[in-house]
Amino acid sequence: MFLESTAVAPDAAGGNNAAALQQMGFESLVQNFDAVGWIVFITLAIMSVMSWYWIIINFLKNIRLRGRGDRVTGTFWETPNAQDAIRFMEEQPKSEPFSKIALDAAQAAAHHQRSDGSRLSESLNRSEFVDRALRQGVTRESMRLESGLTVLATVGASAPFVGLLGTVWGIYHALIAIGSSGDASISAVAGPVGEALIMTALGLFVAIPAVLAYNFYVSSNRVTNNQFDTFAHDLHDFFATGSRVGEVAGKR
Repeated sequence: MFLESTAVAPDAAGGNNAAALQQMGFESLVQNFDAVGWIVFITLAIMSVMSWYWIIINFLKNIRLRGRGDRVTGTFWETPNAQDAIRFMEEQPKSEPFSKIALDAAQAAAHHQRSDGSRLSESLNRSEFVDRALRQGVTRESMRLESGLTVLATVGASAPFVGLLGTVWGIYHALIAIGSSGDASISAVAGPVGEALIMTALGLFVAIPAVLAYNFYVSSNRVTNNQFDTFAHDLHDFFATGSRVGEVAGKR
């Protein structure tokens, strides 16, 4: 009898441990959610959707910008006639930033020329007026590049703490259940605690892509902003003096 009972005990313990491990899953976690658990889970889901939306949008935006930027600026400078070059810029999509900066400079130069002899031309010379228009254009396009980055930064910074809140709340309820039942075995502890730790993993799963994407797009936008500045300086030279630096005036 003694040998028989000792032979059954390990099997029972093993069965209890196996049952406890089966409870440490996402399905069991969702089934045991209370109000706070659902709020945390839905918040993480919304954060994930918003994060991936802006990751994809900015990825497509950067691909289009890389594909068109050099072609647009190159065509502008290679077009022998200034009016044809401006017309080419007007034909570009609204989302293309280099063409909008060039059009800002062209419109400012044309407006200043039409106002020759007026109080505008007396208060601001052509170079200052074009420079102000270019600064506004570069600032506007730079701000458009940063769309969605605030969301990515917020998700990357806060999602781990939202997941941690779910974990702390889950462990709190697990300890209350263990205390009320008086059972501190692995079958009583592993399931609830393991389920609670899944919330921390979900928070990290949401945060890590957002942080990586934010850092990548900030670096990419820094390069693009440098291209904006370079192009704007060349545009200022052209519309203020009639030629780029290094070119013969009146080439066009």
